[in-house]
This record gives sequence, structure tokens and C-alpha cells, in this order.
Amino acid sequence: MNQFGKVIFLLGLAFIVIGGILWLFGDKLNWLGKLPGDIRIEKEGFSLYIPITSMILLSLLLSAVVKLWQYLK
Repeated sequence: MNQFGKVIFLLGLAFIVIGGILWLFGDKLNWLGKLPGDIRIEKEGFSLYIPITSMILLSLLLSAVVKLWQYLK
């Protein structure tokens, strides 16, 4: 199996794991997207949602996972 095939397989596996976590614990993660710093504007016929704080938190978490992966490799 070439390198590209391994990457595609691992990405698919990661999506399955993330999907399973969200399926099992989705009701406990309802605070995500409602953090201070997330912008939500709702008017009649218009809604705007910019999850700034949630994306920063997610970025920090994914960066820590990648650093851990590199350290262990």
C-alpha cells in the first residue's frame, strides 16, 4: 500500500472515531459553539454565526494531538 493510501485510510478511520464520539457524547458537548467570544447575530430573515472561541479551542486541541503524535513517532 502506498503512502497516499495509508493517509486516506487513516483519515477515514479518524472520521469514524470522531463521528462515534459525537454520536455517543453529542448531548454532552452542547456547550461547544456557545462559548464566550462566539459571535451569533440573529435577525428576521438573517442569521450569522462565527464560532471564534470554539475554533481556537479546537485548533489548540488538534495541535496538541499532532505534537503528541510527532513525539511518539
